[in-house]
Amino acid sequence: MPPVPPASHTPADRTPAPRFPDTASLRARATAALRRCGADLDAAAATGPDGADTVLARTPLTGGTLARLPAATAEQADAAIDDAHRAFHHWRTVPAPRRGALVKRLGELLTAHKDDLADLVTIEAGKIRSEALGEVQEMIDICDFAVGLSRQLYGRTIAGERPGHRLAETWHPLGVVGVISAFNFPVAVWSWNTAIALVCGDTVVWKPSELTPLTALACDALLARAAAADAPPGVHRLLLGARACGERLVDDPRVALVSATGSVRMGREVAPRVAARFGRCLLELGGNNAAVVTPSADLDLAVRGIVFSAAGTAGQRCTTLRRLIVHEDIADRLTERMVHAYGQLPLGDPFDAATLVGPLITTAAHTAMAEALATAQRDGGKLLTGGDRCFAAEAPDAAYVRPAIVRMPEQTEIVRTETFAPVLYVLTYRTLDEAVALHNDVPQGLSSSIFTQDQREAERFLAADGSDCGIANVNIGTSGAEIGGAFGGEKETGGGRESGSDAWRAYMRRATNTVNYSADLPLAQGVNFL
Repeated sequence: MPPVPPASHTPADRTPAPRFPDTASLRARATAALRRCGADLDAAAATGPDGADTVLARTPLTGGTLARLPAATAEQADAAIDDAHRAFHHWRTVPAPRRGALVKRLGELLTAHKDDLADLVTIEAGKIRSEALGEVQEMIDICDFAVGLSRQLYGRTIAGERPGHRLAETWHPLGVVGVISAFNFPVAVWSWNTAIALVCGDTVVWKPSELTPLTALACDALLARAAAADAPPGVHRLLLGARACGERLVDDPRVALVSATGSVRMGREVAPRVAARFGRCLLELGGNNAAVVTPSADLDLAVRGIVFSAAGTAGQRCTTLRRLIVHEDIADRLTERMVHAYGQLPLGDPFDAATLVGPLITTAAHTAMAEALATAQRDGGKLLTGGDRCFAAEAPDAAYVRPAIVRMPEQTEIVRTETFAPVLYVLTYRTLDEAVALHNDVPQGLSSSIFTQDQREAERFLAADGSDCGIANVNIGTSGAEIGGAFGGEKETGGGRESGSDAWRAYMRRATNTVNYSADLPLAQGVNFL
């Protein structure tokens, strides 16, 4: 695959090379942050040779290795599940507000160690400083939400047909929750699941991405400190490892719910295996998100929303904007402004406050991006800006890449395929019905938006025959969801819902109760028997 040449709008040498931190200084910074959180990296480090029994902690800032950690064995994974299962038998009987007190303590510790966790998120996931701090704030916010929820796990009283009877619905703890998380939100997604699961009376076994083990060590240490006062041992267990660890969670019948965030390919494997043992799945998978821009749109507002959604986190959010569907009358004007805005994005060291675009997680991610751009151009697309790799001399093992914009003649197969990198495809439409059809003609259904000042267009997009996504926005981009709403999507996105609203119900089991307080025994539906 030949490299994608830089577009004429973005000469490769226009940005002076920043000063990058070296791997040794990043290792020292991570070690200090972990120590303040309560985790000892030196004590946790593996001593044997590299292999299947080790997890390499590395940093995308340089591509260098930060630490070698022992991977959990199958026996250790089973023991962790057993610990959580035994702890559940006690934890489910603790009153929910007392369970909420543990999450409150966790939120307080997260607040106290916000900078430490943000350091680790930047070091391991490559996020710019404001986004790393924002991710930790999201953890704090979900703890606040969960604490309030601990006093609001409401059932209901239902009108029944029989005199002297009461019909009710109650909710009870479910069991062990297995959390499998991805690299791009290494701590927030864990907190969405764990804070809610704990107040619901469940215990948690967490298998984080093998790309972000250090952030997981820090979170586990903070939760252990929060739980030390009155929670049973085993209320939370951490499993560092690769595929085999996840498979233990997927296949073990003691794990009542598997909440898995990752690729569609992973979801296709996880879902049938959990279903085969009649367990529950909560899947957060791919997203090929689009925004529609109508002729009435405020283009200043639209450009700001589009650039953050498409280029933020270096295009590595599940909610990243990947398709821009623009009315043909304004397409040239909008793309010109987009190219100009992309040209102003500072690329480089994510610890530098001026940087807005950090590295891709691996050089393999850059290879996938280059292949997608080459395919798009073979399909008739025109690369308007970006796609070139930068700072290869300064950081040869890292992948700093300029976000790309490609004008496409139609929605080809590569446009319908999620590429986890900052590639934005621009398509045009004539009628809003055509735009909605283009929008929905992809296998994924996570996040969507429309930029318009016409209420009819906005309502059409939000209607039952409008966007088919789990998230549909008006005059904001596709990324940056608040924790108060349920997060998730449809189709190949998996159908799961996490975080706010009534997503807590996935972590509990429902019981319908009929209480007869009369001296008679009437049967429902008028049945006579004895």
